[in-house]
Amino acid sequence: MTPDQPQHSLRTRLIHGQNVSQRWEYDHLVVPPITCSATFRLDSVARGAQGFMEFAHTPEGDTRQVPIYIYDRLDEPTRGMLEDNLAVAEGGDMALCFASGMAAISACLCTLCSAGDRIIGHKVLYGCTYSLMSNWLPRQRVGVDLVDMSDLEQVRRAIRPETRVIYFETPINPQMTIIDIEAMAKIAAEANAHRPEKHKVRVVVDNTFASPFCQQPLALGADIVCCSLTKAIGGFGTDIGGAVIGPRWLHDSLILYRKDFGGSLSPRSAWPTLVYGLPSLATRMVNYQNTAMRVAKFLEEHPKVERVLYPGLESFPQYALARKQMRDPRGNFAPGSMVYFDVIDPQQSGKPAARFIDWIAQNSYCITLAVSLGQIKTLIECPYNMTHTAIPEDEKRALGVLPGGCRISLGLEDRDDIIRDLAAGLEHV
Repeated sequence: MTPDQPQHSLRTRLIHGQNVSQRWEYDHLVVPPITCSATFRLDSVARGAQGFMEFAHTPEGDTRQVPIYIYDRLDEPTRGMLEDNLAVAEGGDMALCFASGMAAISACLCTLCSAGDRIIGHKVLYGCTYSLMSNWLPRQRVGVDLVDMSDLEQVRRAIRPETRVIYFETPINPQMTIIDIEAMAKIAAEANAHRPEKHKVRVVVDNTFASPFCQQPLALGADIVCCSLTKAIGGFGTDIGGAVIGPRWLHDSLILYRKDFGGSLSPRSAWPTLVYGLPSLATRMVNYQNTAMRVAKFLEEHPKVERVLYPGLESFPQYALARKQMRDPRGNFAPGSMVYFDVIDPQQSGKPAARFIDWIAQNSYCITLAVSLGQIKTLIECPYNMTHTAIPEDEKRALGVLPGGCRISLGLEDRDDIIRDLAAGLEHV
């Protein structure tokens, strides 16, 4: 059998991955092993020298040669096997794992950009990504232009000779706005028509909310995918991690960045995602989505809920785009597991939503007040006061991130139990 079996569905390949691995010989093990060694034995000085010489120098042709392992922070087998399988899942040439999703995003942007370069980002970003772009990248003299990417002309006008990256989440955290990946790729292609390779604009998509089961950004024209392994891919809420998936030419500079800045994913954190998270992703997402649709319809009909944003609802403002872009491996509409809704709050004080969420936190059996998403447990949070606190208050309100907003990530509990607890909580609004 070959390492890659394109005739099999993605659902099957998420379970079996690269069924022959050059990372480590484990042909007789059904479950891949875990390594727990900070350093690796070298047979000779010459072998050690060869290992350092070959590190971050991908050979032409077959890149699946067995690496010479030297030190965990550089490369190691368990993380490497996960990287191979993530590349399969997202349809990329390579993947590299990092200690967190933010470590992956930081590594990707800092690898693609140098002092004097610029990034175009959507006007709404996850709070930590916003902080990275507003506080830290400017210190490296990397400029950031935040625009409304649902307006394609704004994106075109924002492109300058110094622009190197178009970056966005889709769906966007927290209001589920969909950015048209194919349209962004077309705009980048227009800008790149007369640029040398090193000055080309790269489209980078954070695919965390959708996961590779619900959306394939690389197939839609994006250059690079970033994601949090902590969320849907990891699935069980036990380990933090992140990944960058994309073209082979990015690998060497990206792995050098990881070595020097030290954000490598530990093998103990890679192993659960390799063995439990990624193989169960398809089954979990199918169930998450079925529940999310039922919960979204319940909330849409509730008199104390002002607005529900879920790509699977026909009332969703970008329903047509969501149906076109969010597709599972069989081509079925795959709107994901995330629902955002606003509790009615005429004064925009946040108090009604706080009463609701506090009741859930203290009384619900199956809904947990916690950040993160994509887990087998249903999680709820208030983005205005929690995940998006890094964004100034006036900006949040202008962007539609309001005090009454609630974000819920549907898990695997019985949907009737989830709806029952939501109904009970809304009685206290």
